[in-house]
Amino acid sequence: MQEKTRTITISKFKEEVYAGLTANPKYLSSKYFYDTKGDKIFQDIMAMPEYYLTDCEYDIIEKNKKKIAALFAGDSNNFNLIELGAGDGKKTKILLKHMVKSKLDFKYLPIDISQNALNQLEKALQIEIPSLKTEPLQGTYLETLDTINSIRDTKKVILFLGSNVGNLLHPQAVLFLQNIQKAMKKDDIFFVGFDQKKNPQTILDAYNDETGITEAFNKNILMRINAELKGNFVADNFLHWEVYDPETGTAKSYLVSKKAQTVTIKDLDLTIFLKPWETIHTEISQKYDDEVVSWLAKESGLKIIEQFSDEKKYYKNYALKKI
Repeated sequence: MQEKTRTITISKFKEEVYAGLTANPKYLSSKYFYDTKGDKIFQDIMAMPEYYLTDCEYDIIEKNKKKIAALFAGDSNNFNLIELGAGDGKKTKILLKHMVKSKLDFKYLPIDISQNALNQLEKALQIEIPSLKTEPLQGTYLETLDTINSIRDTKKVILFLGSNVGNLLHPQAVLFLQNIQKAMKKDDIFFVGFDQKKNPQTILDAYNDETGITEAFNKNILMRINAELKGNFVADNFLHWEVYDPETGTAKSYLVSKKAQTVTIKDLDLTIFLKPWETIHTEISQKYDDEVVSWLAKESGLKIIEQFSDEKKYYKNYALKKI
């Protein structure tokens, strides 16, 4: 049975675009890549052979679904499965189907910034798992923490798949994890994916494919500003550029202005000037090893209780609890 969708109003798009494009250096948040078009492009990215993250995590969950489900259930009679950034739910459906088949007593609360993604996921679940109890919630991670905090009587299992935590630099990640920790009780579980350090070329190829799919995804934020804020960005005037620092494990995406150009955004009453080869930073994709993950957990008041890896050790999922 599907329950009524609750909606959180997102009103920060204008504010954050204005702040980013008037900063020095300029930046835009990758969370705004996602609209109807952006959702479709990201599905194409996940299907790319170069984008190993999805396949690795899919295999981890498929091969370990019984153990993961048992870990989630523990000694509880029932629990809420809360997923941050649910997307199309491709990987999560493996667990959902197994747990429903195993007659576990749980409710699924998918959270995503994209209402389009939630609508598509809800329709798919109605068809594929009609008996699943679902309560979708639109919003950013921080906006929905209040909702997570309000769930006190029922055990919580919080999913954060896809190495989305990698969009945060370490100080931001610690703050985010601390907020998650504050929303958890002793028996709650935070199940999170961390992309591992590996051959730098493998990482670069995942974010800069020859077919240009990731380029289109990066530039989609400009098209969204054009459509929603009446901007006049020209996508072809920008170069998609990816860099990776194997020392820090930080991959960064940029839009680089190919020439001097002026861009007007009417709804922001803003005109910006870009010099030749000036950058707009759009995304961070942090990579990790066990030492870094253990440090992040400890700094956040959490501890690793279990971990799962693919055969190549490209990717890991960690289960965390409060210390």
